[in-house]
Amino acid sequence: MKLGYTILYVADVASSLRFYERAFGFKQRFLHESGTYGELETGETTLLFAAHELGIVNFPGGHIRANESTAPLGMEIGLVTLDVASAHAHALKEGATELSAPVTKPWGQIVSYVQAPDGCLIELCTPVGE
Repeated sequence: MKLGYTILYVADVASSLRFYERAFGFKQRFLHESGTYGELETGETTLLFAAHELGIVNFPGGHIRANESTAPLGMEIGLVTLDVASAHAHALKEGATELSAPVTKPWGQIVSYVQAPDGCLIELCTPVGE
């Protein structure tokens, strides 16, 4: 078993793809002509985006829309970088909202939190143990 991909359900797939490209340097791998599904090149595990309309199909009972929640959802994506402060500042410049400025954790890892315009909670961090 291995983690194949993570899907974020968002209001505007193309807009989310553009944000992650600008803010973090990922490249778009695919955007379906319907605009309801897209993928980013992020390394071994692919980051996917699907429109809330697809969420309705997959979850007839409904789902919580991250962009409509007043608090961050209890899940995040973690992006590893050697320069958290620069990545954090750049994400804010590109439209992210600051949740926690970079701090050094007791184990030495530098961590910050931002929220993407689509509502996703993003941890920016140095590799553990470095």
